[in-house]
Amino acid sequence: QVHLVESGGGLVQAGGSLRLSCAASGSGFSIITMGWYRQAPGKQRELVAQITGGGSSNYADFVKGRFTISRDNAKNTVYLQMNSLRPEDTAVYYCSAGVVITRTLSVDSYWGQGTQVTVSS
Repeated sequence: QVHLVESGGGLVQAGGSLRLSCAASGSGFSIITMGWYRQAPGKQRELVAQITGGGSSNYADFVKGRFTISRDNAKNTVYLQMNSLRPEDTAVYYCSAGVVITRTLSVDSYWGQGTQVTVSS
């Protein structure tokens, strides 16, 4: 079982910064990718950024140049540095992990519980 715990959300003024963290715990798995998604009220969940174990990353167009995803493989932790925040970035941010289950070699996905990010104008 993989357990993801996010932290770092909160309230910030437009133009400000926040850093989200997500730590994966458990045993019997290897993480392939980790990423961040967000869901605003009344909207579908959308990809923000994701990163592979080798460090390759991709970003949604609406955060390019403002957000940076990074990963500490030794700690099974992924970070999202969010700069130049805008009111439209307000959402619940969810961490995700794509893993290979060691015992079965099956691929599965896990989600964190989400952390609220609110950007005031």
